[in-house]
Amino acid sequence: MEASFWSDKRPAGVAETIDPDRYPNLLAIIEELLEKNATRPAFTGIGHTLTYGDIDRYSQQFANYLREHTSLKPGDRIAIQMPNLLQYPIVVYGAIRAGLTIVNTNPLYTAREMLHQFNDSGAKALVFMDNFGHLVEEVVAETKIEHLIVTRVADMLPFAKRTLINFAAKHVKKMVKPFNLPQAVPFRGALAKGSACQVRPLEKSPSPEDPAVLQYTGGTTGVAKGAVLTQRNLIANMLQARSVLSQLDESGQPVQQVGSEIIVAPLPLYHIYAFTVHLLCMPYMGNQNVLIANPRDTKTFIKFIKPWQFTGFIGLNTLFVSLLNHPDFKECDFSKMKLTLSGGTALQKETGVRWRQFTGCHVSEAYGLTECSPAVCMNPFGSISQLGTAGLPVPSTELKVVNDEGVAQAIGERGELCVRGPQVMQGYWNRPEATGEVLSDDGWLKTGDVAIIKEDGFVEIVDRIKDMILISGFNVYPNEIEDIVASFDRVENCAAIGIPDDVTGERIKLFVIPSDDGLKEEDVVAYCRDHLTAYKVPKDIEFRQELPMTPVGKILRKDLRKEELDKIS
Repeated sequence: MEASFWSDKRPAGVAETIDPDRYPNLLAIIEELLEKNATRPAFTGIGHTLTYGDIDRYSQQFANYLREHTSLKPGDRIAIQMPNLLQYPIVVYGAIRAGLTIVNTNPLYTAREMLHQFNDSGAKALVFMDNFGHLVEEVVAETKIEHLIVTRVADMLPFAKRTLINFAAKHVKKMVKPFNLPQAVPFRGALAKGSACQVRPLEKSPSPEDPAVLQYTGGTTGVAKGAVLTQRNLIANMLQARSVLSQLDESGQPVQQVGSEIIVAPLPLYHIYAFTVHLLCMPYMGNQNVLIANPRDTKTFIKFIKPWQFTGFIGLNTLFVSLLNHPDFKECDFSKMKLTLSGGTALQKETGVRWRQFTGCHVSEAYGLTECSPAVCMNPFGSISQLGTAGLPVPSTELKVVNDEGVAQAIGERGELCVRGPQVMQGYWNRPEATGEVLSDDGWLKTGDVAIIKEDGFVEIVDRIKDMILISGFNVYPNEIEDIVASFDRVENCAAIGIPDDVTGERIKLFVIPSDDGLKEEDVVAYCRDHLTAYKVPKDIEFRQELPMTPVGKILRKDLRKEELDKIS
């Protein structure tokens, strides 16, 4: 469906198109927003706020360090492994200013997962939080990483508070396991060295098609692939989101006012959803982001947001449910709330209704993919938002649904959703065959999701073609889990599927054929915990003597899934 189909369907204030070539690269945007918003609060973390001027100074110091005190060259990859700390935007903007390509890394990764991502990306530098130092020590010798920079949780806080919190984290709460990485440079030491350097412009500015971020996502094979998001891809998606946020309310004012919004940021910045919203779109608008380092600690989360009259909240279904169920959440001040954006996983209608009743703010659901930087569709804000839909495509985006033969279907018909627009990735890093499977020569990306485009232009996601399991916005691929469990010498065979979950959207159920009659559920869980990130560990385990298979021996996950859904219905 051509983009013009939606030209009369968007709310007032939202443009039909954006200009993805408005800026030559992210460097131009970063330097503009840092200068323009210098006096405005930018990021708040652990009760301390840095202005855009502070971020400007620190990120330039970090860029200087990378350029003058390492062997890194423009285009080299730098991995970042930390939660939502004040250091994150400093590292990201510093890396951009040094001309490097960012590799966002989940800090919850196991050593095995880290090793794959570091080696696949060819990362030459890693910035990590000390909590993960023992895992870095375990894998670094097997990578091409030449430079290690270690930070502590409170490194960007004032001296007294920094000293107290860092001491408590290590010696009282025992959050930091011992590790031995003498080559690792302390983050604050890197800033100090960078502050003594003269600022030099890059000899060659990045081009629009240069990779800006390698954002890792799974695949049907279970092997994580790096989606190459170019400078132009991320600029386009930032401008697309910015346009949607320009929707006019009943009084004719934009939903989001430049420089006056306070946005709660609990989703991990290493996830492309939060990365684009909080490190590009909101800073571009000069707004303040309240970073939440550990959103799973609901009580502390609420404690950090209580002092604020926040105006916007970026989250997903799991997070909304945990907050709504906590008695302290009612003590927050919702009087200025006008924006709640949900993405990463399907929003349960009941959750959306409860959130509206509790906060007075409608939830606007969005839809996207890592491969699309990520936004594809966003719901309008306010009462015209349609719960249960993905909303309308963001400006300059074409959508179509196709049948199994690739033929475009009519309005109201279901089929695989395909996307074309300036936000669609360049391809998968060093994987031309995998790229060819999803991206056509004329730019159409196959999403693997079954959708219906309605007469009013709203898009409904109704099913998933892939075996992918979506847990609280994170992609989990059955083959990865099955490969790990199959390596357990007490397991003969296994199969993993996703089943509905009211809190996380889906959860993992694992079917196991044991080779040892003494095998217990807790044995399988313990093995999985040793080899998989926590959200990939199955929550339900069922032992069986056999599994449904095709004549050639392929496990029929769809049959297992149907069995489980039949039980529910």
